[in-house]
Amino acid sequence: MLSKVSGQFAKKHAAFNTSARGFSTIAQVKAREILDSRGNPTVEADVILTNGALYRAAVPSGASTGVYEALELRDKDANRYLGKGCLKAVNNVHNLISPALKGMDVTKQELIDRKMVEEVDGTQNQWGWCKEKVGANAILAVSLAVARAGAAETNVPLYKYLAQLAGKPTDKFVMPVPSLNIINGGAHAGNELEMQEFMILPTGANSFKESIRMGVEVYHSLKSLLKKKFGLSAANVGDEGGFGAPQIRDENHTLEIIMEALKNSGHEGKVDIGLDVAASEFYDAKNKTYNFSQKTGRNDRILTSDETVQLYKKLCDNYPLVSIEDPFDQDDFESYVKMTALMGDKVQIVGDDLLVTNPKRVQAGIDQKLCNALLLKVNQIGSVTESIEASNMSQAAGWGVMVSHRSGETEDNFIGDLVCGLGTGEIKSGAPCRSDRLAKYNQILRIEEELGSKAVFAGKNFRNPAKLF
Repeated sequence: MLSKVSGQFAKKHAAFNTSARGFSTIAQVKAREILDSRGNPTVEADVILTNGALYRAAVPSGASTGVYEALELRDKDANRYLGKGCLKAVNNVHNLISPALKGMDVTKQELIDRKMVEEVDGTQNQWGWCKEKVGANAILAVSLAVARAGAAETNVPLYKYLAQLAGKPTDKFVMPVPSLNIINGGAHAGNELEMQEFMILPTGANSFKESIRMGVEVYHSLKSLLKKKFGLSAANVGDEGGFGAPQIRDENHTLEIIMEALKNSGHEGKVDIGLDVAASEFYDAKNKTYNFSQKTGRNDRILTSDETVQLYKKLCDNYPLVSIEDPFDQDDFESYVKMTALMGDKVQIVGDDLLVTNPKRVQAGIDQKLCNALLLKVNQIGSVTESIEASNMSQAAGWGVMVSHRSGETEDNFIGDLVCGLGTGEIKSGAPCRSDRLAKYNQILRIEEELGSKAVFAGKNFRNPAKLF
């Protein structure tokens, strides 16, 4: 069993699973190396059915990764792609996964995922199935492609199929608020900012379509402002399409510029702000401090955990901040508890490296009141079924769930369907710039148009979209 919750999920949806008799079975699974948005190899998989149909998916890769993520299998051959090749994962698809899945009903998503995770791979650590043998990148590519195949075989759109798998309503669908990355820092940009992402959330929009328009207008307003203030180099973009702006000094300077761009765009008061601090990247575990001047080497802004909590409180008091992701190191539970108790009613505190989309870590977060939202990254856990489980657990606890891309992305738009199917009300897929980011937003635009009156925009209820129904 993937977990107790997963088993309950199987019983609850037995009728849906058993109705799949007579659908095509898997004939073969193929895989290959392709390149992600940073020019690094990643895995793409094709699931080929007995009726000849082919369904494809590709997986992303992160730059700032949590230590508890499922294993992304790399070749570590310095003679190919600087050691980042994925041929081992590709071969595992051909030699291990494909024979194991041959003949399986493609609509049995959970059974297929369990087969790959528990039987073909079978590796575990204290936090569950870790995919160290086959690789999470190999398993996930197949899992995503299987979901696409299952949707096609049952003749429903992918977002509706995912809603059915998750036990969600299919008469109405929540359209998410986008968290658009407009300034990059941390590991994603060559500037002095330690905080990794500065995002805008157009919560005052009336539809996803309008929220994207607002976001684009703020983005271009910011671009003009940065060029005017600092010159052309300030408009260079980082891994996720946000501006790199090497002249920006710190988070306060950044937020002041964003506020000016909001005013210039005419959307002040309708657009909120979010942060991804990625604090594990500049945490000193020995001294239990956070070095907000690590990238510069000056080491003149080293804060204790309590001082860091107060920094966030001050930022929330001074700016329209509604979401802060990974404000502390992934193991600094004490600080998470303090911040959630102090500010959790006013701001969303999101666990990314803290939770790594792992149901066991999510449960620990719920039990210990570490945060109040999950960042859902499918490649952190490595299967569609486990991702759905983590999302359902979080929503049942009253948490927010933000579906997320990775910094190394592909043109695959699966998470656009996922966020609509799960009804989480939030997505971040980078800036409104670069086709690897826009592929996800554009897919949601299509879904919203297709749904018409069945689409309900999350807006101000992005943290708890259940209030909309």
